[in-house]
Amino acid sequence: MNILFVLTSHDALGDTGNKTGFWIEEFAAPYYTFADAGAHITLASPAGGQPPIDPTSALEDFQTDDTRRFDQDSELQQKLANTIKLTDISADDYDAVFYPGGHGPLWDLTNDQASIKLIETFSQQGKPVSAVCHAPSVLLNVKDAQGEPLVKGKKVTGFSNTEEAAVGLTEIVPFLLEDELKQRGGLYSQGADWASYIVQDGRLITGQNPGSSAAVAEAVLAELK
Repeated sequence: MNILFVLTSHDALGDTGNKTGFWIEEFAAPYYTFADAGAHITLASPAGGQPPIDPTSALEDFQTDDTRRFDQDSELQQKLANTIKLTDISADDYDAVFYPGGHGPLWDLTNDQASIKLIETFSQQGKPVSAVCHAPSVLLNVKDAQGEPLVKGKKVTGFSNTEEAAVGLTEIVPFLLEDELKQRGGLYSQGADWASYIVQDGRLITGQNPGSSAAVAEAVLAELK
């Protein structure tokens, strides 16, 4: 199993002066779920090199067994510091793609042409496309073979409006993910705020929030078995 992880390269939280990036739990939990199942994982990002880590995700309140494992994993930290440029990636080399969230993807991966093309290719090849929390934003500008939005008529989830309000960023983010998925015809649903909730439609697998990230990876593994 060859799994591609695509991480954000964006580190500015709007005009606040604060930093963002990817959320550690949403990277570490699925990474170890895949790795422990024997998968080979490649890490990529738009800019290559070290993707920015959302500093909030490193706070004690947000630590899990997987994030603590990551903190002790110098080999994975080194791998993360050397992500491959997205433009150098071919979908042909991978069995599935996974996008960790954090607020960063809202600004860069949503509109990244290399990412959009990659997802379109994965989808056309019938391979699992998966994303968690804010990362389903990467689907917003992806089209299907008929030129319609990929999410149109498909069951999807992602970080909810109520969760965005709870973290106080409704007015900071460039758009509300729940609204945009619905606007493109996605059949959006959500579970309780912060509880694990994933939705699968064919080989499109999305998770609502950080706590959903391992479950998304498990669903991808089930598709690959």
